[in-house]
Amino acid sequence: MIRLTNVSWRRERKASTPVLSNLSFEVPQGGFRWLLGPSGAGKTSLLSLLHVESLPSDGTLCLLDKDVTAHTHRSVLVRLRQRIGMVHQDFRLMPDLSVADNVALPMRLQHRPEDEITDEVQSILKWVGLGDQLGVRASRLSGGEQQRTAIARAIVHRPGLILADEPTNALEEPQAHKLLDMFSELSSMGTTVIVATHNEALVRRLPRPALVLERGRLVQDGA
Repeated sequence: MIRLTNVSWRRERKASTPVLSNLSFEVPQGGFRWLLGPSGAGKTSLLSLLHVESLPSDGTLCLLDKDVTAHTHRSVLVRLRQRIGMVHQDFRLMPDLSVADNVALPMRLQHRPEDEITDEVQSILKWVGLGDQLGVRASRLSGGEQQRTAIARAIVHRPGLILADEPTNALEEPQAHKLLDMFSELSSMGTTVIVATHNEALVRRLPRPALVLERGRLVQDGA
């Protein structure tokens, strides 16, 4: 589950104005939440915080039954991050690695057997429509193909939490709907999912509770 209690975050320790201010909400295991708000509201900053790319300046953050603010040792945070799947807006693929090797990274970081990695990678890439491009370098992919590769990488190791920042921007509508159905299915199987989007049509297609940010403050807590 996810639980934030009076969480604020500043880009710099001495900054007077926090990017995120006094956030409190909970998402149960298997919960699905939209993350909504105008550009600059703090959605990407909140996802980065939930991905343990930074720590709260104030308050308490619990992720996957771990109190992040009480366990700040780097090795603990790295292990926690390995249990989270993240789809960034800019994809963050390794350009010189193949599609298959990019997708395999989370499983290799967990030291999973290579035969298991091969099977899972081939299966998920077939699912996202890239089964014929396993050996293609990421730098040669189109924007939509890079996005699908990033999505495959985020879910291949079956994380307990999936965070997605505008995951359908480069996808055509049928692919976006397929991705949304997959997120919904993962949620029903016990994976917690948070999806940031500006796509109102997607939100209407899958009515779920929403966390709504405005200027770094939570104006709707998804309860």
